[in-house]
Amino acid sequence: MQFVIRLLISVCVIVFCTQIGRKLPTLAGLITVMPLTGLIVMVWLYLDNPGNFGLMNDYTKSALWGILPSILFFLVAYLCFRKQLALWIVLSAGFAVWLIAAFIHQWLLNK
Repeated sequence: MQFVIRLLISVCVIVFCTQIGRKLPTLAGLITVMPLTGLIVMVWLYLDNPGNFGLMNDYTKSALWGILPSILFFLVAYLCFRKQLALWIVLSAGFAVWLIAAFIHQWLLNK
């Protein structure tokens, strides 16, 4: 049951941002990248592992450095959209850059 509640909360956040994005795309973008997801994950991690501050520290450090690959994804998407490229090209290019940066992220954090 706990999994279903978590799933419903996550889906609601995504649907909420999509609905707002139709009328106010700048607000939806802000909500999408706000630490709401991180907050939800921190609460669930803590509830599953109470008092495990090592886990929480590792998660927050990884999330902090994980911002960089996400910035690169959105930067590439922004540049591609400015060139009016097709959505599949934008998403493929953005994801490719994000994936490379994510591998570097993991390599650096696990070094």
